[in-house]
Parts: sequence; C-alpha cells; structure tokens
Amino acid sequence: MTEDVMHDAMTVGKYSVVNPNEGYPLPDNYRITVRVTSPYGSNYHYMDHVDSGNFAFTASEGGDYMTCFWAVYHRPQLSLSIDFEWKSGVAAKGWSKIAKRGQIHVMEIELQKLFDIITSIHDDLFYLREREEEMQELNRATNSKMATFTALSLLICLSVAGLQIWHLKSFFEKKKLI
Repeated sequence: MTEDVMHDAMTVGKYSVVNPNEGYPLPDNYRITVRVTSPYGSNYHYMDHVDSGNFAFTASEGGDYMTCFWAVYHRPQLSLSIDFEWKSGVAAKGWSKIAKRGQIHVMEIELQKLFDIITSIHDDLFYLREREEEMQELNRATNSKMATFTALSLLICLSVAGLQIWHLKSFFEKKKLI
C-alpha cells in the first residue's frame, strides 16, 4: 500500500492480523513482517514476526511512502487478513500522542546507545591511562637497570684496563725492558 505524504507531515499507522477464530488466541503461524519505506528507499518502520503494531514518524521527504506486509512462515499456505489504518497530515492530529510516544521511544533508544558509547569511551580512556602509567613505570625501571648496567660495565672495563697495565708493567720489569 502507498500513501502520498507531504514533507514534514506527521504520519501514523496501526496494523493487526485479523484473527479468524474469534475468542481464541492468534496462532503462531499468523505472523507477518512489516516495512514502511520512503520514496527514496529509507526505512521508517520495520517489524519482523509480529501480529500487530503501530508506527509514527515525521516525513523528511515528500512523495509516495510504501508499506509492505509479507508472511514468510506459512506451512501449509493460508490466507491472512490485515486490518490497516494509515493517517497523515491533518488526519493524524488525533494520533499525535501515539506518534510522540513513538518518537520519544526512538529518541530514548538513541540516547541510551549514545550513553553506552560514551561509557565505553570513558572506560577505554581510564584503561589507557592505567596502561600508560604501567608503561612509564616499566620505562623508569628499564632506565634504572640500564644505568646500573652501564656503571657496572664501566667499572669492569676500568678494572680490566688497570689489570692489563699492571700485568704489562710487571712483564716488562721482569724482562728488564723498563
């Protein structure tokens, strides 16, 4: 089904699968998938494996908005009836509470996602700060060990040089060259 919706117009819809057995629960195989798309293919509403639902949005682009209903899970095949009501513009004024509630719910979900992303970034920054402190401590320990090793190497080199000089001096004195 299509509906011509003007730019920035409020649009609301309500759909439900008609129960063929009045007074009994709807069978599980009476489920449908619903998608509402804009003239340029943007998704405004998508529900999978449902028997009823509502949608509400403000059209960001003018043109023919399309609602598609399809049923995938039917074995054996059966015929479904769908009760569908779609209002836009002035006709949707009575449904503004549902529309606002739908928009607030979407905004609430988006805000929750943003809050989770911010929390994740915050935790990552603290983790990186801890890792930086560990790396700085490792760097200080390595510098300290290198300074000790350098001093020890210098001391050993000077000791070996002193021993060589002492050995050469005693060797030359024995040979009576000095």
